[in-house]
Amino acid sequence: MPQPTLYLAITNHGFGHTTRAASVASALQALVPELRLIVATTAPSWLLTSYLSAPFEHRAVSFDIGVLQSDSLTMDKAATLEKLQWIRQHQAQLLADEVAFLQQASVDLVLADIPPLAVRLAQAADVPCWMMSNFGWDFIYRDWGGEFIAIADWIADCFSQCDRLFRLPFHEPMAAFPKIIDVGLTGGTPRYSVEQLRQRYGIAAPPERTVLLTFGGLGLAQIPYAALAEFPDWQFITFDCQAPTLPNLLQISDRTLRPIDLMPLCDRVVSKPGYSTFSEACRLRKGVVTLPRTGFAEAALLIDGIQNHARHQILETAAFFSGDWSFLLAPLQPPAQSATLATDGNRAIATAVAAYLRSRLSIRCEAERQEIGDNGADAV
Repeated sequence: MPQPTLYLAITNHGFGHTTRAASVASALQALVPELRLIVATTAPSWLLTSYLSAPFEHRAVSFDIGVLQSDSLTMDKAATLEKLQWIRQHQAQLLADEVAFLQQASVDLVLADIPPLAVRLAQAADVPCWMMSNFGWDFIYRDWGGEFIAIADWIADCFSQCDRLFRLPFHEPMAAFPKIIDVGLTGGTPRYSVEQLRQRYGIAAPPERTVLLTFGGLGLAQIPYAALAEFPDWQFITFDCQAPTLPNLLQISDRTLRPIDLMPLCDRVVSKPGYSTFSEACRLRKGVVTLPRTGFAEAALLIDGIQNHARHQILETAAFFSGDWSFLLAPLQPPAQSATLATDGNRAIATAVAAYLRSRLSIRCEAERQEIGDNGADAV
């Protein structure tokens, strides 16, 4: 019997696109247990397995670069432009082997977050391409002007041929897409209770004095950890493998754990602007404390989003890096809007994909039955 097959293509930029796409894929695996899931990304396998409990195939292929960065805030625009121009010039060669793979694997649907060439890949393999995101890369690059305008136009043309976009909260208009479906917040679900985490790590501090420090997959250079000495009765939690050993800092090295798993312990999350961190914090109604980010157009959308929908603080960059963390003693600002965001993004996307895959499977099964019947008639 044919097996429904999804090819999940994830942009190679930090970890946030991977975690939100994997959250959707996990919901889909629950709805379609017989699913063959193929995940195309250069993100590490341990990150995927932290969100995906059912089997999947990992293809370490890359169709885009996002923005080349040395850490979560420092961008190299010149190197990014050079690489993007190379990808544009060599797109046919980049896709050739993967087109053959999709055809051989009988892929039913490409779901992408949100490499532009995924659309070209799907077209060449004669399957639909659906996408999910709160922004398109054309939005990021167009804001930089100059030679990036031609890149943005090329990407917008790719997006214009996408069959369907699931638009996430904290979004830009994404006007290049012809068919848009708005959905709620996406993200993981904590795997452990507060009691289990407290017992496991010996944490006694109350939530209002427990802070998760998380700055994405690329981390953040020169976090002033010395500032934590000013708050001896607070508990700080980090996934930074370079963090120093401090009495009030818990360093998480277990790769099966995710920031979302530790959030129940905390009243607030200190982060840089990032959709997945903000989305998961908002899903759990945690406070969001963020550094600003200049030169990356999505950041303004995200900061507007948490100001409207979460308890929040927007930090002064200079004070933060100089070690002035007095912001911890200030109350969080309430959200500007009383309406809460929908949190059904995982299930909404997964349900739509599952319905499509089942319809495709039905068509393929009927075609096989017809072929068997025709062959039987020929034999007679």
